[in-house]
Amino acid sequence: MKHCGSTTTPMRTFPAMLFLLIVVSATVVAAQRGAGQPGMPAPGGGGPGGVLDVTKYGAVADGKTDMSPVLCKAWADACGSAEPSTILIPAGTFLCGKTDLKGPCKSPQIQIQVLGTVTAPNDVAGESWFLFDNVNNLNINGNGVFDGQGPAIWKTVKSVAVTLRFNYVTNALIEGITSKDSKNFHFIVIGGKNLTFSHITITAAGDSPNTDGIHMGRAAQISILDSNIGTGDDCISVGDGISDLTVTNVTCGPGHGIAIGSLGMYPNESPVKGIHVKNCTLTNTLNGLRIKSWPDREVCDASDIHFDDIIMNNVSFPIIVDQDYCPWNTCKNTGPSKVSLSDISFTNIVGTSGTPEIVHLNCSSLHPCQNVQLSNIDVKSTAGPATSVCCNVKPTISGSIPPGC
Repeated sequence: MKHCGSTTTPMRTFPAMLFLLIVVSATVVAAQRGAGQPGMPAPGGGGPGGVLDVTKYGAVADGKTDMSPVLCKAWADACGSAEPSTILIPAGTFLCGKTDLKGPCKSPQIQIQVLGTVTAPNDVAGESWFLFDNVNNLNINGNGVFDGQGPAIWKTVKSVAVTLRFNYVTNALIEGITSKDSKNFHFIVIGGKNLTFSHITITAAGDSPNTDGIHMGRAAQISILDSNIGTGDDCISVGDGISDLTVTNVTCGPGHGIAIGSLGMYPNESPVKGIHVKNCTLTNTLNGLRIKSWPDREVCDASDIHFDDIIMNNVSFPIIVDQDYCPWNTCKNTGPSKVSLSDISFTNIVGTSGTPEIVHLNCSSLHPCQNVQLSNIDVKSTAGPATSVCCNVKPTISGSIPPGC
């Protein structure tokens, strides 16, 4: 007999409080803006524009000499220039410790061109390896690699060091670069507006802990385009307060799929609205397209969410709405979720699944899902006849979908 509880999926490696640390830490960082870090020149102090080659500042491509002090000096010069500036990290391998690059800047635009490999030390402390804070008109590009050296600590240290963190960054383009083996999340966007990730590569082992590809919260106008993401957790994860997110031509796998939520865990969460995921391919992922909220916690709402033209190759749980999300068996309350979900569509979803349950819509009995559309869901199960389960929702169905809803 089919039931409408949470799907059985492996737990994450770290507790839910880690995510709370990540979100709350953004607020702490915001309060510390302008404080700088020890030994770092204050931004906006004046300096040359043009191309600022870090090797001219003293960086050595030996993989052993910490580049962070000279990178901070180059940033201070670029930030303080009245002209557009490019910080160049040329070919070679550069070790770089924790680096905070802060604005606001005088420069109308700062470009960081990465042509080499930037490697992290094993002992990156705090919640970020690279922090970009309160910067406008930022461009990070090139064919270079940020190597987080995650395998050195994954089994022994519970690191929260995100490879690239963007706090309150506006009008940014991150293009062409690779993030490899992050210690924790690869990229985080908090509180920003108008950021585009294009032709990026994110890679980590399928069993790497908590290595979400791109996570975002309290931000608007985010685009993730033409990119390849394979990691040990969600390829893309959407927290509260996200509006106008476009994900197009992204491949995901390995990983846990594309996830909205979990929502409704913390007080005063902001609405999620305007999510469009289109022309994406998921291969050998645990989940496919997922919306999740906690039972009997806090109020939130998510709406205008659309998944179109998605290919799934051996995805264990292809389509999930789970409003009883409760990993690690930590929920003491048994009431329904207080999160409202509406105006959601899954259209033209094709491929294969490793389990029979292709569609699992488990909505809240307190706030049944409204205006959910299922259209042309043609995912074949390799483990028996394909089925669907719908609880507390009456979806509008067009075309063929697996029986059950």
